[in-house]
Amino acid sequence: MVNLELYRVFYTVARCGSLTKAAEELYISQPAVSQAIKQLETQLGTPLFNRLHKGMELSKQGGELIYADVEKALRLLGGVEDKLSELKQSATGTLRIGASETIFQYILAEKIVAYHKLYPQVKIELISDVSPRIIEFLKTDRCDVGFLNLPIEPDEGIVLTDSVALLNDVFLAGEAFSSLRGRELSVWDLQEYPLLLLEPNTVARAAVDHFAESLGVRLHPAVEVGSWDFMKRLITDGMGIGCLPREYAQRRLRDGELFELNVRPAMPSRSVGLALPRNANMPFSLRAFVNLVKREH
Repeated sequence: MVNLELYRVFYTVARCGSLTKAAEELYISQPAVSQAIKQLETQLGTPLFNRLHKGMELSKQGGELIYADVEKALRLLGGVEDKLSELKQSATGTLRIGASETIFQYILAEKIVAYHKLYPQVKIELISDVSPRIIEFLKTDRCDVGFLNLPIEPDEGIVLTDSVALLNDVFLAGEAFSSLRGRELSVWDLQEYPLLLLEPNTVARAAVDHFAESLGVRLHPAVEVGSWDFMKRLITDGMGIGCLPREYAQRRLRDGELFELNVRPAMPSRSVGLALPRNANMPFSLRAFVNLVKREH
């Protein structure tokens, strides 16, 4: 008869790469972990690990051959309880959502409120950080679902499932530059004015730099800022012309504090993507939130 606990111990050791870490995760002693691995190796008739000074490494003749199948089987079994809980049509536990502060404010706020009304028993944790950090949180099981500014470099540790919002980067100005209202401008023309751009090493900054460079222009900002809200304030106060998503400035555009410059060609749209850990178990609470976000989009 197959002893599932032996395979669960094997999978945990392989994932942790250490008997000690596996023991901590499984809440059993290290000798018990070691004994379980030896018992499974005896049962299968082959070594499953290479014991190294730095930890445990899957053997090519044993562990590597069965790891993927064991992982798949355990995940399928792990979903049984979730399927049963779905029959009750209720969501419980904790939902950890990762995104930038801006994405939370302009894209997710209403969706999170709607979800809470549907499933008030679910505790919601909001993890605010930049997209590269959210990716790391997804890969290290510190976050259940993430919302990322796209494009990003492919990463085998996550799965991008959907685009949940389009962002249209535009150049905005305040009353101090009213003479530009209605004029058609090129990216070359923008070099004559003080520019406000998001700080380097962000997806938004990379997008505007790539756009300008594709037209043979290298933009040199007068001020680099760390947040969209601060940029809008500086634009309104006449510090310069800023580049930011139209979707993040709707109120100031509507109230007439800012206006959109007619820059040609326009920048291409980009998007916000929904990301999950690869091979993640999907409890009902997480699946319900993902479905709500997709439906509203």
